[in-house]
Amino acid sequence: MGTTVATNALLERKGEPTGLLITKGFRDLLHIGNQARPNIFDLSISIPDNLYSEVVEVDERVVLECDKCELKLDKNDSIEMPSSNNVNVVKRLDMAQVERDLRDLLQKGIQSIAVVLMHSWVYDNHEVMIEKLALSLGFKHVSISSSVIRMIRVVPRGFTTTADSYTTPLIKEYLKVGC
Repeated sequence: MGTTVATNALLERKGEPTGLLITKGFRDLLHIGNQARPNIFDLSISIPDNLYSEVVEVDERVVLECDKCELKLDKNDSIEMPSSNNVNVVKRLDMAQVERDLRDLLQKGIQSIAVVLMHSWVYDNHEVMIEKLALSLGFKHVSISSSVIRMIRVVPRGFTTTADSYTTPLIKEYLKVGC
């Protein structure tokens, strides 16, 4: 039953109003997508509407450590991860600003958010911090990409996370009322 509710919400574009929180500088990333087209020479490209209605750019940045990286990284901000990918926190999360942004979303009537931060597949701390704050502020549903689908590629991770945020509140409501 949940898949029917979710499918109908996606087809009819009647999901939960959703806000997208994404790393600063990547506001249009999910709108642009990966530019894959089934008919490469088709000049009339139809792009589906975004599932989110508001975007908040989160001023944070995490960079994977790499010998070939030309960024001047501070080794004091390096964090050893259990995986083979160490990270460097270039810009720490400003929780006071995130709280102001989340309160603005609540005032606009958005109670479901998708959090998609760069490199959260390996370093999820910032997403988890945002999730805890959002739930404490009263958001109905928070989808964080590192929990929904832990994968390297941010575009498909973002699409999946926004779909989760857009449909899960409806599925939960349906199951609560329908059962």
